[in-house]
Amino acid sequence: MQGELEAALSVIARVQTALTVAGRTDAGVHATGQVAHLDVPPDALTPEQLVHRLARLLPPDLRVPAVRQVPGSFDARFSALRRHYRYRVCDAPWGVDPLRRYDTLVHYRPLDETAMNTASTLLLGEHDFAAFCRHRAGASTIRALERLEWIRDQPHLLTAHVAADAFCHSMVRSLVGALLAVGEGRRRPEWPASLLRSTARTSEVTVAAPHGLTLVAVDYPADDQLATRAQQTRALRSAHPLTD
Repeated sequence: MQGELEAALSVIARVQTALTVAGRTDAGVHATGQVAHLDVPPDALTPEQLVHRLARLLPPDLRVPAVRQVPGSFDARFSALRRHYRYRVCDAPWGVDPLRRYDTLVHYRPLDETAMNTASTLLLGEHDFAAFCRHRAGASTIRALERLEWIRDQPHLLTAHVAADAFCHSMVRSLVGALLAVGEGRRRPEWPASLLRSTARTSEVTVAAPHGLTLVAVDYPADDQLATRAQQTRALRSAHPLTD
């Protein structure tokens, strides 16, 4: 998707463009709140003109709903305070609504959201999530998990709301996989948190399918705090390299 957007912007701006994105998602994961920035020449199109022209060039599964000018200190990746994800699961015995099959996981066993939330609460805070992350050489697996909550929006629809300063590769899907095991009664609520003692990824956790996951929002500080936040994040990642 990033490549298609860069190609479209290159056609519009008539120069090669390179986007900086707030976070890279696993293949098959959706994004409704992705943020990206790029530098454009002073005589570039207005934000409104860019939105209009991109709508004509981009494929139907990729849209840019808004463009705005930001301070030069803004960095889509390093200025971010936190990322918000949503994971949708349908536990109806007849399966998922056909119109939601592309963004909702089908789970044919009934799920106990109370047990899942009990387990989720034990995972909150700053921990080493190595057991839930795909290994990347030199990358830290320490994260500050701020929210992990399951809400039953409809009788057979559960949504996990997840927020953290950043996420390592496959972390959210691994957490969901572990919590589904709790929800169907195969594991006790204390089990996912017990895996935090591991220093390497565990094979006990099934990674949930990517299509149920969506990046829904990225938070940023006020404009006058953007540069400070970017400096802090760069310093942290220089000392302990992170992935989003």
